[in-house]
Amino acid sequence: MSKGYIRYLGIDWGEARIGLALGDSQTKLATPYGVVKAAAEIEAVVKEEDVDVLVVGEPQKMSGILGGYHSAYKEFKKELAKRFDMPIKYVDERLTTKMAGKLIGDKKTKAPEDAIAAMLILQSYLDKNNG
Repeated sequence: MSKGYIRYLGIDWGEARIGLALGDSQTKLATPYGVVKAAAEIEAVVKEEDVDVLVVGEPQKMSGILGGYHSAYKEFKKELAKRFDMPIKYVDERLTTKMAGKLIGDKKTKAPEDAIAAMLILQSYLDKNNG
């Protein structure tokens, strides 16, 4: 972290796709990065983008309990913990995919919905934790 600020990678986990977003403690803004299919691909992004902290959305039901994918998601969490020797923050991601869809609407966008959901997860974290 000799760069003087913290670099964050927001992660919107899904069984088929994993949305990614980048942000930092200097700008306190999250931006969509892209979509990957596996934790190994996240590792490449972490190295390439000099990431210090992972911010992962937790798929929860409206009641606050872990959502329907809980066993696959738990495996993903274990894999992240094994692969990355850095802080991993978990945040409630309820409604982020729905909000991402509303942001996109019917318009074509350069950022995939999963990356926009990751951006919303990360921006929520940055807003609550002052970057």
